[in-house]
Amino acid sequence: MSTDVVGILALQGNIDEHGYVLDALGVEHRKVRLPRDLDGISALILPGGESTTMSKLMVFNELQAPLRAALADGLPAFGTCAGMILLADEVLDTRPDAVSLGAIDMTVRRNAFGRQVDSFETDLDFSGLRLAPEDAPIHAAFIRAPRAERVGAGVEVLARVPASAGEAAGAMVAVRQAKAMATSFHPESTGETRVHEYFLRDVAGL
Repeated sequence: MSTDVVGILALQGNIDEHGYVLDALGVEHRKVRLPRDLDGISALILPGGESTTMSKLMVFNELQAPLRAALADGLPAFGTCAGMILLADEVLDTRPDAVSLGAIDMTVRRNAFGRQVDSFETDLDFSGLRLAPEDAPIHAAFIRAPRAERVGAGVEVLARVPASAGEAAGAMVAVRQAKAMATSFHPESTGETRVHEYFLRDVAGL
């Protein structure tokens, strides 16, 4: 029986929603708020929410440096929406004091698709999920979402917005580099478990 414990960054945002997905998958998890909470976890999820608020609380809790060091040392990480912003090494349209953890070689733009009223949903082909022909595509919800505007040579693009989505077509909305993965959308909010399964199995190796 696996003894792996997945941490969920619990400063602000969709903390419980990720917990519900991990519960459905039978994965033990705990909340990470302070540096000591990193001890003994096998992977970390950084949820959607408000990235600048998370940044402030991360600095206040003295978590930024230990978390950055853990990621550099190979701790697997999965960021959704605001979590994608935190994992990037460059962020556009953000505060100058915002935290960038540098786990993925990419440039991310905050609120890249517009304001709350511009939120949208679409179906995505997601590379690596090994979906059978009869399986449904990933249904993705984009809520004041970021997008990757540049990725480095070592970054794999897992999903782009399809042509049917209009002006957003072609946007890079899921990426992976080594043991770090990020999505612009919220798989934890739509009843989707396959993206978490892919992270746990293929990225984190749990």
